[in-house]
Amino acid sequence: MLFRSRTAAVAAEQGRSAPEPATPGPGGEAERANNAGHALRGPGSLRSFNRYEIKYLVPVADVQRILPAIEQRLDRDPHSDTTGYGVWSTYYDTPQLRFYWEKIEGLKSRRKLRLRHYGDRFAVTADTPVYVEIKQRVNRVTQKRRLPLPYREALRLCAGKEPAGCEPGDRGFVEEVLDLVHRLNLRPTAMTGYQRQAYLGRDADLGLRVTIDQRVRGRERDFHLANDATNRFIVPPSKAIVEIKANERVPYWLTDLAADHNMQVVRISKYCQSVEAFGGAPRSVFHVPVDEYADDPTFDHTTAHAEARPR
Repeated sequence: MLFRSRTAAVAAEQGRSAPEPATPGPGGEAERANNAGHALRGPGSLRSFNRYEIKYLVPVADVQRILPAIEQRLDRDPHSDTTGYGVWSTYYDTPQLRFYWEKIEGLKSRRKLRLRHYGDRFAVTADTPVYVEIKQRVNRVTQKRRLPLPYREALRLCAGKEPAGCEPGDRGFVEEVLDLVHRLNLRPTAMTGYQRQAYLGRDADLGLRVTIDQRVRGRERDFHLANDATNRFIVPPSKAIVEIKANERVPYWLTDLAADHNMQVVRISKYCQSVEAFGGAPRSVFHVPVDEYADDPTFDHTTAHAEARPR
């Protein structure tokens, strides 16, 4: 089977030969992306975040060893209890998986579109608040812009239709989403879900956020959030993804904690893992066998996947 790079995939979308890669200069794509983000921070319900992100892959057994130090210095997210909360996302991509390949090839300036819900997905109705998000990376900085909408209107927007009830300050973001959907022929491609524990910085660590994601699952069809569809583990259930998100710098106590527990920095994308788990692309950090019990909380996943290891 022949697999094409993202550059070739984009060229195929546009019916032309693949160009030589270009480096954005002053006034180029990176600068325009930053300016677009600033332009959207006007009145309205749109929210924007700029930060650095570092990910670690940690054995679930080690999570309990690092939590005391985290809970001593950070506050638990007010939306999170001791067990955390569900996070479910539907990702949109081109038929040639342009956004997937941009991530795999490490493009310094890239975007992706997703629809995200926090909480119990089975309770989702047409009126449930969700977020339409554009996550953008420029060099090492990650920017996330998101707009809260009722689920029905979020689906309309991600399908390239005008949503109802948007405020004037949201117009730039809505037009950006519509442009992406129409120009790139975006469609729902993969879904991810996981249980998240989140902690927020205080005092000198304001702006710091640490998340711990476990039971990371995905699927490649039946994209309505409330569908009772089977999901597959896309990261071994014996592993957790610990992510540090900081506006400027990571505090020394947190880097020392990572070093003390031999936590290894990884480049891992839940979206890419979901695409790869279902054969949509050739690469994968893990080989995770099909698990028909992924959504059964009574099943002992740790025992069943004790031999699952990164390749």
